[in-house]
Amino acid sequence: MKKNLLTILVLFLVLHASAQKPKINYLTTFDDKRLHFGFSLGINSLDFGIKHFSPIGNNPGFVPHTWAGDTRQITALDTVRADVGKNVPGFTVGIITSLRLTRDLELRFLPGLSFGERRLVYNIPVIDTNAPFNEGNFQYSIKSTFIDFPLLIKYKARRINNDRPYAIFGLAYRQDISRSAREDLVRLKKSGIYAEVGAGWDTYLLFFRFSMEAKVSIGLFDQLGRAPDATQRQYYTASIDKLTSNIFTLSFHFE
Repeated sequence: MKKNLLTILVLFLVLHASAQKPKINYLTTFDDKRLHFGFSLGINSLDFGIKHFSPIGNNPGFVPHTWAGDTRQITALDTVRADVGKNVPGFTVGIITSLRLTRDLELRFLPGLSFGERRLVYNIPVIDTNAPFNEGNFQYSIKSTFIDFPLLIKYKARRINNDRPYAIFGLAYRQDISRSAREDLVRLKKSGIYAEVGAGWDTYLLFFRFSMEAKVSIGLFDQLGRAPDATQRQYYTASIDKLTSNIFTLSFHFE
């Protein structure tokens, strides 16, 4: 995520340097409109913040169980740990409704859909009854399809020719509509609230305003769902105390 933010910062600096040259100003009355609409395309990267029970016996709900055929049995003294593997790029699409509040402030509502994936890498082999056993598999994939409902405040700096930097902040509600079942090894809650903060750059073109925006969404509550049913080994979920969801999104707005 740090690499993504550094890339965006460099791009903003290049745009800022370019903006210093005199240009023909386009859409000079665009920001005077009370209400305007548009659409958004973007790429995202989903992440988890994970807090573990270490050892797993610190979880009062953990009950040791013997599984036939396992070469290693997990006891209350063992530490089962999951970390987030390599980021998998996802896709975001949405529509934009923007309400002018003052000369420099807008209220923005950007409902949309986000598709993404996170991979948990455990320190022990992953044994999933829904998939063929592979002794060398330490990874479990969790795919999500979110319906996004962000409500944001946009603060705009002074316009420089056809460019205008801005900052955004606000809250978002997300509902995960991806398929899940009771036997999933790690289940997530279906909805969550996120705090959102970011920055962007408006560029006024001949017929529309184009914006590039980087945004971080930080989950405010635990997203870990219930443990799977008895057909699955419980310790992959029981080892996790808290699981928060974080999202980085690079968006391209057309208004």
